[in-house]
Amino acid sequence: MKMIVVFAAVASMAMAATAPADAKGCLKGAVVGGAAGHYAGHHGLIGAAAGCVIGHHEAAKHDQEQRQPDARDNRDADH
Repeated sequence: MKMIVVFAAVASMAMAATAPADAKGCLKGAVVGGAAGHYAGHHGLIGAAAGCVIGHHEAAKHDQEQRQPDARDNRDADH
C-alpha cells in the first residue's frame, strides 16, 4: 500500500514539473500542505503536492479578482 502512495506522489510531482513555470502560490501551499500531511499520518509528499495545486488555484483566483473592475465602482461613477 505504501508503494502505491509513493508512486502516486512521484507521478503527481512529475506531472507538476511539466507544467509552466508559473508557481505563484505553489510554494506557500506546498509548505502548508506538506506540514499538514506530515502531521496527519506521515504523508508529507502528498500534502505538499495537494497544497501546491490548491495554492496555485487560490493565487490564480485572487489575480482574476484583481483584474476585474468592481461593479460597485462603475455604478458610483455614473451618479
